[in-house]
This record gives sequence, C-alpha cells and structure tokens, in this order.
Amino acid sequence: MTKSLHVEITGRVQGVGYRAWAEEEAGRLGLSGWVRNRRSGAVEAIISGEEAAVEAMLERLREGPACSSVNDIRVIGEVEAYEGPFEVRATE
Repeated sequence: MTKSLHVEITGRVQGVGYRAWAEEEAGRLGLSGWVRNRRSGAVEAIISGEEAAVEAMLERLREGPACSSVNDIRVIGEVEAYEGPFEVRATE
C-alpha cells in the first residue's frame, strides 16, 4: 500500500544540511517526492512511497541531521502519489 504526505518541519532546519540529508534518507528508503526551504524558516516536503517507508521517513525527519533541532512536524495532509526520484527544490 502506498502513501503520500505533505509535511512541514519547523525548528533549526535551515542552514544545517537538512534538505541534503532528507534527500539521502529518502533515497535509502526508496521514496519519491521533494524537499525545500520555506521563506518562513520551515522546511516543506512531499514524501511518497510504501506506507512503512513513509512512516520510517517521518521518524527520521523528526530526528534530523546532527546539527539540526526539530521542534515539530506537521502533516498538512495526504496528496496524490509523486513519481520519480526524491529531489531538493528551490526555496519558496
């Protein structure tokens, strides 16, 4: 069963390699989607793939890379399945 979520991550998540780390972790889990910085200081992502892999990615996003400090992850909602490799997108 596949699952696709739109999420927002807040805390110290910009300027600490969070997006590149998320791209690497998603690749390890075989996920599709994207990640980008928001002008608000948050990081936004679409994570799409097998339900267990999406749940594992949510846990990893809560941890973040060593220099980050995640305050909260908000699931904005479920979205249509995303196809293709997981990628880093430009800030919006």
